[in-house]
Amino acid sequence: MPNQVKIFDTTLRDGEQSPGCSMNLAEKIEVARALETLGVDIIEAGFAVSSPGDFESVKTIAESVRNCTVASLCRCLEKDIDASVQALVNAANPRLHVFLATSDVHMKYKLRMTPEQVLERTDKMVRYARRFCEDVEFSAEDATRSDRAFLAKVVEIAINAGATTVNIPDTVGYTTPMEMRELIAYLRETVPDCDRAILSLHCHDDLGMAVANSVAGVKAGARQIECTVNGIGERAGNAALEEVVMALRTRADFYDAVTGIDTTKIYRTSRLLSNIIGQSIPRNKAVVGKNAFAHESGIHQHGVLAEKTTYEIMTPESIGVPKNSLVLGKHSGRHAFEQRLSELGYKIEPAELDKFFAKFKDLADKKKELTDGDLEAIVQSREYVENLFTLDTFAVNTGNGIRSSCALRLKKGEELLEDVSLGDGPVDAAFNAIDKITGIACQDGEKPELESYTIHSATDGKDALGEVVVKLRCRSAAKAKAEDEESDRLDLSSNTGEDDGVLVTGRGLSTDIIESSILAYLNAVNKLMSFK
Repeated sequence: MPNQVKIFDTTLRDGEQSPGCSMNLAEKIEVARALETLGVDIIEAGFAVSSPGDFESVKTIAESVRNCTVASLCRCLEKDIDASVQALVNAANPRLHVFLATSDVHMKYKLRMTPEQVLERTDKMVRYARRFCEDVEFSAEDATRSDRAFLAKVVEIAINAGATTVNIPDTVGYTTPMEMRELIAYLRETVPDCDRAILSLHCHDDLGMAVANSVAGVKAGARQIECTVNGIGERAGNAALEEVVMALRTRADFYDAVTGIDTTKIYRTSRLLSNIIGQSIPRNKAVVGKNAFAHESGIHQHGVLAEKTTYEIMTPESIGVPKNSLVLGKHSGRHAFEQRLSELGYKIEPAELDKFFAKFKDLADKKKELTDGDLEAIVQSREYVENLFTLDTFAVNTGNGIRSSCALRLKKGEELLEDVSLGDGPVDAAFNAIDKITGIACQDGEKPELESYTIHSATDGKDALGEVVVKLRCRSAAKAKAEDEESDRLDLSSNTGEDDGVLVTGRGLSTDIIESSILAYLNAVNKLMSFK
């Protein structure tokens, strides 16, 4: 019988704290529900003590998710564990995830603790966590660069103190598959009663081996993999959930391991996250990239037509890639629209369905036929904040011999607000008009900084939907200060140093790329308004 491997998803913690991947609470809830539907075993919802926002995220996700475990990250400090306990109080299946570095370089330069102090702290804090929660995970940060004998001692102490899962992170993406396999085998052979706890892996992709290291550890006996959707995360990212899962599924003969993931939900979950954080998936990305199942070579095409397994080791259907059916148009009714969304795997609440159907009818007036891609784009354009401002009308005047201008009218409730602005091109002029009408400003009185602006085609064809993604940042020069000397020594990098303020992502979708740009910028402005 194949071994069961748990999937621990840290998209909402390690993934979300990486640059450009921030989400608001509503977006995090949407991702958490998608992960629950996908079938992950554990969702790491955040780092409760790090900020009021993270505390609220962990608390709300813990209250919303009922069919999988919800974890909160903690340093080996009582105040961290206390905050996580409070955040997880209403969780159906809570987990406390405590961590402490074990490598010589981390102990000496970051923690400024001796090995003996690390052993003592590990024992004390795991026992403290077990007072509040039966499910406690301990992570030996930078395990793969730690002295093996010392690491084995730490693992032994954590298990004896009550840890039910012990994580062996490759924190800086340093190790190799062979080394990881040997390390897990060494720990299983060396640590007394090692089988009393599940050995877990948390691999980073700095050398492009996060997935390879993760599945190598499984081959050696690890039974939990920590990963993120699309591989997002610190620096080069984490092991990609979709790649780990499909590797174990496709090569079940070799790994003798299975997961509880519903693989037909992989593609939709990947697209959902991509749309929320505004980071497009590379075309050549394994499993979920647009080219993953594309065959251009004549030899490959001939082989696939004759027998798919000649060049396909998995099928598009196995990960839930929808077939591009041309089925709907301007005369299609609400029932047909709802039925097709259901066939694509979307369960939409009636109130939200009304909004999507209105967008569908508006789009159907501009396009002769709508593909499944169009329908998915409509659903994935959902807004996660209440819009203070909405677009009413706009008109741009541009050319190569004049300065562009935009006349813009927005609605704020029942009130109509109108202004005209100049700019370096029609998009810049439109953004300037939005700034003037909304009066958006950061705490220091400065306008938000446009950090990125990207355009891509959301669907195919001459009348394709154009999607614009913008990222706006309000910066703060305030420095985050440690609460005490001990806190400063043990703090995470994300909780020290310069405060980069608030970064939001806005999305806009339309057959008119200027309108898409306006909608994206307005979406981001509304998000900043909700933060304020």
